[in-house]
Amino acid sequence: MNKDAHKFIIKDFPLQCGAVLPEATIVYKTYGELNSDRTNVILYPTSYGAQHTDIEWLISLDSILNPSQYFIIIPNMFGNGLSSSPSNYEACKLAESRFWFTHLDNVRAQKQLLDTLGIEKLALVYGWSMGAQQAYYWGALYSNSVERIAALCGTAKTTDHNKIFLQSLRTSLTADPTWNGTDFDGIPDRGFKAFARIYASWAASQAYYREGIYYQFGYESLEDYLVRGWEDNYRKRDPHNLLAMIDTWLHCDVSDNPTYQGNYEQALGSITAKTLVMPGTTDLYFTPEDCKAEADLIPNAEYRPIASIWGHRAGNPYQNPKDEMFIREAVKELLAKTVF
Repeated sequence: MNKDAHKFIIKDFPLQCGAVLPEATIVYKTYGELNSDRTNVILYPTSYGAQHTDIEWLISLDSILNPSQYFIIIPNMFGNGLSSSPSNYEACKLAESRFWFTHLDNVRAQKQLLDTLGIEKLALVYGWSMGAQQAYYWGALYSNSVERIAALCGTAKTTDHNKIFLQSLRTSLTADPTWNGTDFDGIPDRGFKAFARIYASWAASQAYYREGIYYQFGYESLEDYLVRGWEDNYRKRDPHNLLAMIDTWLHCDVSDNPTYQGNYEQALGSITAKTLVMPGTTDLYFTPEDCKAEADLIPNAEYRPIASIWGHRAGNPYQNPKDEMFIREAVKELLAKTVF
């Protein structure tokens, strides 16, 4: 764990799947200073496979989130290897069809963290991918606490087409001979190789590969890019955690909770925050059409797609200054808007 991060522990935390964690731990990091009336808070949840150190690049004076103006909190989601996860807590060990985390679990735990910090209002919930999913949950479940949402390349409910992508990732890992039906008894080398190539094929667009963008970053061939740019990165993560986060993504449905009881339209219609919906125009699994359909159900939403060949990764443009500037300006406008 990063030396500047903090731990928040919740005793006997009930999960949506029915399990109870004796000690649920959220690891989080803060950036900037909280102002005297606690009105300058931005919550920035993590995305698939990411820990706070992977996504904090955009917190700087000249990037998307400015720590000189805002107090920014990154809570690591359950299953990512820092917060409670199969890799670090025996109670979280995966068992097929019996245990999983949901975004309801993540957001409920984050709310308890903010209550402990004395934070009642969020100026913005900013999220990319699975972070955007959590942002929608925040807007629907705690509408009085959320003034603005920036949802980049994510939906409030995982579509059937997206589920096929996720099932292919899950199957690629569990098809490895080290999988014994409940966990891995070795390093799933074949699984990691297949997993990375499936992910790479969906995460960027056909145009991205056609133009060979990856050569700009020192890769010598497509295979070199797949190995060093994808496979090596996922090998840094425990495979049990990768499965746990897939299961969270698969279970994403902002209306699947006691508040909305499956009424998806009501859940989105209950979001009162000024909401910026920003899909990538070439995103293959959070498609612009799916994001537009959700934006139409949110009362105060603005639909502003990122015109980019970077696919899903347009929403996390750490190598892409053009898309970073587009997002920065859109978020700056959003933060300047008055809320009531």
